[in-house]
Amino acid sequence: MSNMVAAKKEQVTFEIEKALQQAKTKGQLDFREMPNFAVEIPREKAHGDFATNAALLLSKETKMPPRQIAQIILANLESSNNNSDSSSDSSSNSSAAGADRFEKVEIAGPGFLNFYLGTGWLYKLVPQIIAEDKNFGKSSFGQGEKVQIEFVSANPTGLLHMGNARGAALGDTLCNLLKAAGYEVSKEFYINDAGNQIENFGKSLEARYLQLLGENVDFPEEGYHGEDIIETVKKIMAEVGDAYLKVEASLRREFLIQKALQEKISNIKNDLARFGVEYDVWFSEQTLHDSGAITKTIQELQEKGYIYEKEGALWLKTTQFGDEKDEVMVRSNGLPTYFAADIAYHQNKFERGFQKVINIWGADHHGHVARMKGAMRALGYDPEKLQVILMQLVRLSQEGEIVRMSKRSGQYITLAELMDEVGRDAARFFFVMRSPDSHLEFDLDLAKEESAENPVYYVQYAHARICSILKASPEKLTESGAADFTLLKEDAEIDLLRKLADFPEEIIEAAVSYEPHRLTRYAHDLASLFHSFYNSCRVLTDEEELRKARLLLVEATRITLRNVLLLLGVSTPERM
Repeated sequence: MSNMVAAKKEQVTFEIEKALQQAKTKGQLDFREMPNFAVEIPREKAHGDFATNAALLLSKETKMPPRQIAQIILANLESSNNNSDSSSDSSSNSSAAGADRFEKVEIAGPGFLNFYLGTGWLYKLVPQIIAEDKNFGKSSFGQGEKVQIEFVSANPTGLLHMGNARGAALGDTLCNLLKAAGYEVSKEFYINDAGNQIENFGKSLEARYLQLLGENVDFPEEGYHGEDIIETVKKIMAEVGDAYLKVEASLRREFLIQKALQEKISNIKNDLARFGVEYDVWFSEQTLHDSGAITKTIQELQEKGYIYEKEGALWLKTTQFGDEKDEVMVRSNGLPTYFAADIAYHQNKFERGFQKVINIWGADHHGHVARMKGAMRALGYDPEKLQVILMQLVRLSQEGEIVRMSKRSGQYITLAELMDEVGRDAARFFFVMRSPDSHLEFDLDLAKEESAENPVYYVQYAHARICSILKASPEKLTESGAADFTLLKEDAEIDLLRKLADFPEEIIEAAVSYEPHRLTRYAHDLASLFHSFYNSCRVLTDEEELRKARLLLVEATRITLRNVLLLLGVSTPERM
């Protein structure tokens, strides 16, 4: 698919390299290798379409001030274009660099070069967007690299809470981003259906079962106190009654766990599907135990010299990976730890052929990252192929007060309750608005507000407004090329065109940096520019040619806004 910004960035990069090589040949600059300079889009419009730090990077090697280097680059940009109208004074801080390439190039600050492209290239954009439609923004950048993303992976002992919800929105949006950027993506949920939490789950279920049958038993201190456990046991009792009252305790717990896990996992799947999240793989931890995968992984680490025995337990030398102390892999009772299972699981991921593995974990797993990367290195895998995104906590607020949550006591708002309260669109948009490493305060009142203060409402309103304009149009937009786009000269029109051009590159950059929050910012900025355009430029003007050009610009904006909202998992209403 087309990516005009990437093409222009390549052109700017090529011209800089050409000017640098020319300066070296002339003896104006002395450097060994071409510097690894950046060509970036400036944050401020006044700084041009692109900027480069090439002069700053060369300063140390050439022993010249960056601005002097920038002046030399600028002079060679001019001469390589053979533009007779260009300034021949190499000390000039501003120059036209040829209409076919740049409108002008300026030296700014300590030695940055700012490139201004003019508007001519933007007029080719609208027909391309309309032609590509749902494919606009997509690219083959990732070249089909196989990526697995594991996210949420909540213990199936309770209901999904706000932290799980944030992980679901971030993970699913990141998957959408990577797919749009040309990666082959697999979404996975790791079911923690083995280990201590399942033992405690079984004890909790058993205690509630016996209590509901009138037995005087204490509830385990380490048990799960949520009301949903009682509801789960009542459903099981409706099916089997007191049939498991007199059976052996281990058999009773095994049955209750099996039935409860079926219900809990089904509820998790249903809630996530309602939230717009569908997984490719649901991976059971128990299968790692049953298949012998954990034993195999431990043996392999033992053979490589990373495991030793102490006090009847097997320990992994995680201090070699930067950990403060070594970690137990197999307890003295012969049972493997959760850490051992997790290592075997990650080895399994790479054995399945994934070239990159991405995990979204809570910030409380921070200490687990280095030891897991170290374990992968010990097993012979490139630890950089494992990427972990740490996600900070979510705080709910309502009427200016923080809503307290405690999963252990059962006092927390579930994902299902949140969707009932604010809807899927607001929930997904709000959860992705901030970088994962930032704490998020979720304002329940704002999420329900129908005003420009509510960011998701603001963006969706822009889409609905566009649909209303197009519906009222006397023209049918069947021929995207049948318009003179050079008539689009107002600042609001040019700004909108420039933002549309950024979309494919925005997807790539957000995908590569694992920053799905960039999409919400882009959507809000695009909506804002459209509202500004609508307020300053009459779309359904009496001037037929201008009306056609503006209507097609509006249609291109609708397509782009729809595409970014779909990546976010947010609906695109045609009326509000």
